[in-house]
Amino acid sequence: MKNENVIEVKELSKIFGDFTAVNKISFNVRQGEIFGFLGANGAGKTTAMKMLIGISTPSHGEASVAGFDVYSQAELIKNNIGYMSQKFALYNDLTVKENISFFGGIYGLSRKEIKSKTKQLIDELNLGEVANQLVGSLPLGWKQKISFSVALLHNPKVIFLDEPTGGVDPITRRQFWEMIYKTANEGTTIFVTTHYMDEAEYCDRVSIMVDGKIEALDTPKNLKEQFGVEDMNNVFLKLARG
Repeated sequence: MKNENVIEVKELSKIFGDFTAVNKISFNVRQGEIFGFLGANGAGKTTAMKMLIGISTPSHGEASVAGFDVYSQAELIKNNIGYMSQKFALYNDLTVKENISFFGGIYGLSRKEIKSKTKQLIDELNLGEVANQLVGSLPLGWKQKISFSVALLHNPKVIFLDEPTGGVDPITRRQFWEMIYKTANEGTTIFVTTHYMDEAEYCDRVSIMVDGKIEALDTPKNLKEQFGVEDMNNVFLKLARG
């Protein structure tokens, strides 16, 4: 069902000693939605994402991802999500084909599935000429597109993208977002952090974190109307300046 929640978060917090990194955040993300998770460096968005992908235990609150509880079913969450980190996640000293096979094995795909997925991915990304090249020799934009596709190998219900277009050129950014749209249209939920405010315009809904709290959450259109500004950058500036 298109309207079912794939991510549910209620009063989720993460506390380190005297410091509250994430302070009682609540939100839901629907199937097939592109959900932008924004905030300045230090706002708490990376800490929040780590709790949702099962690698950090919350201090308080409730959350489920792909139907699994973040406290008791973290391993099942990891099996049912895709994740692309801010830093390039593939192995530079393996070829494109070898990377696909390696991660396909990690995701539990059979040899037949890996062979089929490898051909599909190489055809879709027009990688035929570089399939046997070391990934380390490819431009950053190519690496990011391959990394995104590899994170989708096992057909996850939701994919988490941590600033996926950082450092790539504008044309590659646009191509990357075309891939995101295609994936969301096929029913996969996209949870994306970005510091490019123009990319916030591409999301179905956007949340903005300030000092560990979600200070705004709505469609880009509604947020711009609410704050009386013409673009998401000014929404962000108004919130960041209090």
